[in-house]
Amino acid sequence: MFDIGFAELLVIGVVGLLVIGPDRLPETIRTAALWFGRLKRGLSSARQEFEQQIGADDIRRELRNESIMAELKKAEDEAGEIKESFDPEITKDTNRKTTSSDLPQQRPLLKTNKNPKPADHE
Repeated sequence: MFDIGFAELLVIGVVGLLVIGPDRLPETIRTAALWFGRLKRGLSSARQEFEQQIGADDIRRELRNESIMAELKKAEDEAGEIKESFDPEITKDTNRKTTSSDLPQQRPLLKTNKNPKPADHE
C-alpha cells in the first residue's frame, strides 16, 4: 500500500523518539496500531457491504462469463481458419443443406455364388 522502506521507518522512529520521548513511544505506537487496525476493518466491512448492495459478485461473474465466451469464439474462429487452410473447398456457409450429390457414392454389392465349386487341389 505505502512504499515505505527501512530508511523512512528509521527516520520516523527517530523523529517519534525525539518528539514523544522514550517513555511514551511504545504506548503511542501500540495505540496508533490499534487505531489503524480498527480503521482497516471498518473500511473492509464498508466495502463488503457496498459490494453486496450493488451486486458486485453478479457483475464480476457476468463479466467473467463474457470473457470466457469471447475466448471460445476466438478459438472457434482460429480453428475454422486452420481447417480452411487445410481444405480450401470448405465454405463458411454452414447453413447449406446436404444433397445426395454431396454424399459419397456407394459401390454396388457384388453378387457371390452361395455354393462355389471347390477348387482342384493338386
